[in-house]
Amino acid sequence: MTVDDSSSGEDAQRPSEPSGFPTPHHVVDHTAEPTDDPLAIRLEQLILGAERRYTPFQAARTAGVSMELASRFWRAMGFADIGQAKALTEADVLALRRLAGLVEAGLLSEPMAIQVARSTGQTTARLAEWQIDSFLEGLTEPPEPGMTRTEVTYPLVELLLPELEEFIVYVWRRQLAAATGRVVQAADDEEMVDRRLAVGFADLVGFTRLTRRLEEEELGELVEAFETTCADLVAAHGGRLIKTLGDEVLFAADDAGTAAEIALRLIETMAHDDSMPALRVGIAFGTVTTRMGDVFGTTVNLASRLTSIAPKDTVLVDGAFAVELIRTGEAPASETEAAETAVQAEKEGQAPPSYHFGLQPMWQRPVRGLGVVEPWLLGRRNTGDRP
Repeated sequence: MTVDDSSSGEDAQRPSEPSGFPTPHHVVDHTAEPTDDPLAIRLEQLILGAERRYTPFQAARTAGVSMELASRFWRAMGFADIGQAKALTEADVLALRRLAGLVEAGLLSEPMAIQVARSTGQTTARLAEWQIDSFLEGLTEPPEPGMTRTEVTYPLVELLLPELEEFIVYVWRRQLAAATGRVVQAADDEEMVDRRLAVGFADLVGFTRLTRRLEEEELGELVEAFETTCADLVAAHGGRLIKTLGDEVLFAADDAGTAAEIALRLIETMAHDDSMPALRVGIAFGTVTTRMGDVFGTTVNLASRLTSIAPKDTVLVDGAFAVELIRTGEAPASETEAAETAVQAEKEGQAPPSYHFGLQPMWQRPVRGLGVVEPWLLGRRNTGDRP
């Protein structure tokens, strides 16, 4: 469906049209009116590959969706209201049509389509802000005296845009394939949503004191180094970084052994970096609800509480995590039992069991909101890598 250009001006003035339509993704300042800056408009057209053509009402009508549904989609993507300014393009119409089409075809329910819009908007908004703040800002420093940033930005974006777009799609497909693989391997349908995972928090000790002592730039560099180190270690050893919270990261793994290795690697790596504060880690194992890339539930809350009571440079785990490590043969039920088993194996001329981790029970203690828990101190029983 195409808009009737002869009525575009009249449509924009109709008092009966809804006025609360959010701003599209190309209005970067998030104000209620789209920018009129000539360079910003040129960059917008370059990035979107189209000129402004529609008011929100015209875009919804051309896409064949109600204004109410269109508004819900755009708000879910995180865009501010623009009233009835002519600021939308063919791409905006196509996006509306696609989402509405998925609902009409029965492939997605309307609430699920809203969730798709919201999760995509939140993720890409953070990515775009990072690229502008940390990436493009540095690259667009004028290379020669007398040149303005304006003269550098347009050709740079023109060169980077197709490369970055292809790379983002590639990474998304890779991540989607990995996530789909994890879900289809679930034991049953219920586990596809509520899964049993190992969830861990890694927390910098004394970070609040550091914020009072360090300059803002130094603090920012420390946080970036911490997050980068954690992200690399978690990914390298088979875990998933769920989110970063400045002085804390949340990660998950499908099995207890992987989570244990990640936690100990984090402690060991940070301990060898004099620029980093001490670290503490808490891990719990159990049923976790996953929503929009995040994890929720009692298991997550328990991991957080264990982190808050862990001494520096240590890893505390809950009883379920300890049981899982013992069940999979990666830790002995007790050091006494391990010693007895080793002696018996030696008598029989066999190699004793090889355990990667050790567990030491700690004093039971009440944990706010979760009752009494018995933490276990996690350690390494050998210096070799896990196979």
